[in-house]
Amino acid sequence: MQKAIKYLKFVSYWAIILIPFSIAIAPGVVNTFIGFLFVSFLARKILTRERLFITTPINLPFLLFMAVSFVSFINSVDYGASFRGMEKLVISALLFLICAEEIRDRRHINRIILSVIFGAALASFDAIWQVNFGWDFIRGNEPIINIGLTRATAAFPDANVLGVYLSAITPLIIGLALFYFKGREKIAMILAAALATTGIILTFSRGTALGLYVAVLFISICRRSKIITLSLVILLLAFPFILPMTIKDWAKIGHYNPIVFMCNTDRISVYKNSVNMIKHHPIIGVGVNTYSKNYLKYKLPEPDDARTGDFMYAHNHFLHMAGEVGLVGLGVFLWLLFRLFKKSMLIYRSLKDEYYKVLSLSVAACLIAFLVNGLTETSLYYSRVAMIFWYLIGFVLALGRFTDGKKA
Repeated sequence: MQKAIKYLKFVSYWAIILIPFSIAIAPGVVNTFIGFLFVSFLARKILTRERLFITTPINLPFLLFMAVSFVSFINSVDYGASFRGMEKLVISALLFLICAEEIRDRRHINRIILSVIFGAALASFDAIWQVNFGWDFIRGNEPIINIGLTRATAAFPDANVLGVYLSAITPLIIGLALFYFKGREKIAMILAAALATTGIILTFSRGTALGLYVAVLFISICRRSKIITLSLVILLLAFPFILPMTIKDWAKIGHYNPIVFMCNTDRISVYKNSVNMIKHHPIIGVGVNTYSKNYLKYKLPEPDDARTGDFMYAHNHFLHMAGEVGLVGLGVFLWLLFRLFKKSMLIYRSLKDEYYKVLSLSVAACLIAFLVNGLTETSLYYSRVAMIFWYLIGFVLALGRFTDGKKA
């Protein structure tokens, strides 16, 4: 029995390490590692008769969110889809709870960071290859062309989805590169950060760029780095002048409207239709995991240059969530985020080891990048990348065990 427990621990340990890297390859690969993690963890808990899950500050709001989602079945037009939505929530809960408990020591953390770096490097190098040779070397995807720009997707289904993945992990690399490592390690981390940033640039995803910018600005302000903060302000001011000419011409067509520039006219139509959906079902929504199935019903008249399909995602995970589980569900989720970031900042202030301090701040920045990116993408509802959000939540909560300095 002890041998079986040791083997199960080994599987959980390495599954957690390999999940961030495997996202860059294919959904089947990452889902396999997540499956290994769940089975090995639960089997070990049964054999050892230990308490199943630890207590975290977001357990209660997450349970309430699941309860509201279940109540939203009342309005569901497809119970099968709604049950699959509940299944996704269970998977999300298992992922952040297991990671929060199982990430235990510095060596484990270092290996996770290497996995993040290699995942970002693989996706970014694949993006560079794809733009130059017309196909990515993992899955053979061709790049997409928008307004004359070649946009990299790497092994992901869309350039914006690649952007969600890279922006969710690149702040971790940048934070450690700028504020912790020194000498050769610093040079190596800066090169890794530059490669990941190149991958982000090649997506030409505005939401991704905004998410990364806000995340790095957050780190620099918290670390009180005047030089980096000033550099970011200068970059923002120079942004209109360094854009490719095709983007400048496209922005001119939209009369330099910043909302149109960030969202496109079709996204604006989706937002209006989403608000209309929420108006009709403001309390508990139209039913968890049924936004796309209800979208046509709540479409409003659209301009010719802003027409949308009959089955859409909201391209904003907050509007998408409010549409599916109502303003009550959205409110509970915002409460969850409040408790999460309150706890993460408490962990940051309580940590004594500089490595863990910078790491906790950088992981919090990753979560911020993900959420900011979700203002123009339905990041939480893209199954290919949604798990990285819950994984990062478990990661930042796990760092709370190092606040007493005993394991530093």
